[in-house]
Parts: sequence; structure tokens; C-alpha cells
Amino acid sequence: MKRHPVLVVVLSSAAMLGNLAWAGSARQDSTERLQSSADVLKEISAAPDKGIPEEVLKNSKCIVVIPHLVKGGFIVGAKHGRGVAVCRTSAGWSAPAFVSVSGGSAGLQIGAEGVDLVMLVMNDSGLRHLLSSKFEITGEGSAAAGPVGRHASAGTDWKLNSELLTYSRSRGIFAGLTLEGAVIEQDADSTVAIYGNDLPFKEILLGEVAAPTSAAPFLRAVAKISHQAGAQEAREQAPEDHQKTDNRK
Repeated sequence: MKRHPVLVVVLSSAAMLGNLAWAGSARQDSTERLQSSADVLKEISAAPDKGIPEEVLKNSKCIVVIPHLVKGGFIVGAKHGRGVAVCRTSAGWSAPAFVSVSGGSAGLQIGAEGVDLVMLVMNDSGLRHLLSSKFEITGEGSAAAGPVGRHASAGTDWKLNSELLTYSRSRGIFAGLTLEGAVIEQDADSTVAIYGNDLPFKEILLGEVAAPTSAAPFLRAVAKISHQAGAQEAREQAPEDHQKTDNRK
């Protein structure tokens, strides 16, 4: 069948417009997610007594923020959300990499709830898992509900055993959250929407990719909580050092 040249042009133009509309919508959605993630981190810095302990933040290797993780369902629970991750590099924090979290849990659950999720990668094993682009949170030692408050309890083992410390925020209050069975992986659609290409997850988080302009508010929020955590530890360490000096005299 012979196709009319005008019809071919019209169909091609419609397809192009459709692709542009999708790209614009995906870019807007990803940009809004960066801003929502920045807002979550600002909440942490605004209420340190009810948030994530400063020494935990200071020792984290990566920060993952999932604004508005949806939990709920009927008979079988489910979790799903999309967000961003950054990791420390020799030059500071990496550009943000886009991630998704999904998973399920057995048991009677009715209704749905949206919470903000923050995950902190605490050791090299957790970092390797995150850089793999897709991994499942399984078993003891893989992830744990993180301590809450200005300081982490000396009796917790967050420094030694947990690859991930997980937190949820609902109504402005942070609490530990268990995510066993959830799968964390790269969000390819959002990566393309912001960076223009499906860049390797590992390259972004290792600092080999420049951060886009749209990530500036999020990276400022990351830098702020990092600075606060370091400054607070320095202030608290100073009296201890002074006391040690006095004792030696």
C-alpha cells in the first residue's frame, strides 16, 4: 500500500511531539523530586533533636532520599517510591543518581500511607551494593532501623554491622523503618530525563559526572546537613580536648 507523503509527515510530527511532551513531563517530575528530597533534608537540619543523629550523618558514605514512599494495600502490603542518591567523593558529594524502591510484605494491611524515606549507606559493603545499580535488602546486617535524636546511643551497633540505616518521616517526625525485602535500583527514565542519557549508576555516584543545574537545591541541602553534623561534633570535641590538656598539666 502506498503511503501518502503528507500522512507520513503528520504521523512523524505527532510522534515527535509526543516524545517531546513525555521528555518534558519526565524532566519536570524528576526536578520536582529533587526539590522534594531537598525539603526532606531541610527538615532534618531544622529539628536535630527529633531527627537523624549528627554522628550517623557524619559517618555515612551515601544518602538516599525517597520522598513520599507509598506503603499499603490489602492482604499483601507493598512499597514503592522514587528518589535520589548521592555519595561522598574525594571532591565532595557526587551528582545525584535517580533510584526507585519497590518491594512487598506478607500480612494483613488495609489502607495506604505516604512517608518520606531516608537511607544512609554506612560502610563499604553497603556502598558496593548501591553501586551495583540493583540490590535487594535482605536479612540481618543488610539494613536496620536507624537511631533517632541528636546523638546515637553508645549501645547501638550502627557503626559496625549495618550496611544501611533507614528512617521514615511522617508528620515531621523521623523514626526507624524496616525495609527487608525491598529492591533498590537505578531509575533509568529519570536519569535520561535529567542527564540526557542513561548514564551508568556507578559513574554518577563515584563523582565522574557533573551535576545538572536542577540538582543545585538538593546538593545545597546535602552540604548543609553535612556541615552541621561536622560542626556540631567539633564543638562537642573541643571541651573534651581541653579537659584532657588540663589533666596532663
